[in-house]
This record gives sequence, structure tokens and C-alpha cells, in this order.
Amino acid sequence: MGSRDKKKSKKSDLLKMSKQERIQLIREVREKLRQKIIEAKLWQSLLDTENLTINGNIVCKSDEPLNGLTLYRAIR
Repeated sequence: MGSRDKKKSKKSDLLKMSKQERIQLIREVREKLRQKIIEAKLWQSLLDTENLTINGNIVCKSDEPLNGLTLYRAIR
């Protein structure tokens, strides 16, 4: 996981927020955590496979190093 710029991190005081703002923040955090869990499970399932084939091309075999696959992650 990449490091984050400390200046960009948003700190919130939950005690000073309205009830609706707290609920919205909690929903957003839950959704982000769900997405991270789904991503981690996907990566784990890819690691557990013996052969990884994409569009008919074998990208990875259990006894060979990974080749021909690049992960692109959009920065928000």
C-alpha cells in the first residue's frame, strides 16, 4: 500500500459533527473498507491459482514468474 501525504489527510472530530454527518462518514468508511476487502480477496484468489489466463494468453503459471500483466490503479 502506498504512503499518503500527511497534509492531505482529513481529520474529523466526531463529537463536533452533526448526527447526519457522522452517519454519512461512517457509511463512506464502511464502503471503502468493503472495497478493500473485495480487492484483497481478489488478489488472494489470483495468487492461489495455478494458471492465470487473460484473453486466452497465459499470464502466469505456478512455476514461472508473472509476465505480461500490469496493474493500473487510478489515483483519486
